[in-house]
Amino acid sequence: MVSEMGPKNLLITGLPGCGKTTLVEKIVRQLGVPAAGFITREIRHQGNRVGFSIDTIDGRRGVLAHVDFKSGFRVGRYGVRIETIDKIAVPALNVPTADVLIVIDEIAKMECLSEGFRNAVLTVLDSFNPVFATIAIKGDSFIQRLKSREDVSVIELNQANRDMLISSLIGSIHRITAGKSR
Repeated sequence: MVSEMGPKNLLITGLPGCGKTTLVEKIVRQLGVPAAGFITREIRHQGNRVGFSIDTIDGRRGVLAHVDFKSGFRVGRYGVRIETIDKIAVPALNVPTADVLIVIDEIAKMECLSEGFRNAVLTVLDSFNPVFATIAIKGDSFIQRLKSREDVSVIELNQANRDMLISSLIGSIHRITAGKSR
């Protein structure tokens, strides 16, 4: 769905560690619009990254991946819990009204191990809700198809542009959400 204002779905991409999650958190805090979805955060122990959690906007939390998990699903050194994706991330994307911004941090290899997650992402991108998400810079054909959709705008984040992108993205999201309430 492309409106006269442009795509209603904003996807932020960039190299690992460039600040995608931090950017999403700052923007969601400053927006002042109804939002649903989740943030993926690092779990650290003694300064080392040992896993990732999924924290929903409405306060639910689960461990997505951890170095200590024994799992048939692995990404690098992390065992991945598909049930965390299916029980926490997927329901967080199910929003009954079109006036809610859907936040997805992130669409990447771990999350995409879940068929339910991939289906939920397609559903929200096709919905009337605007989507603000982070997406892997590289990825399989599913991730590449998402980036090439006509109803998305892909913005690459890097150290040079990350601070100036905040106000621009807030303005874009306000324009998109204002267009939804007309």
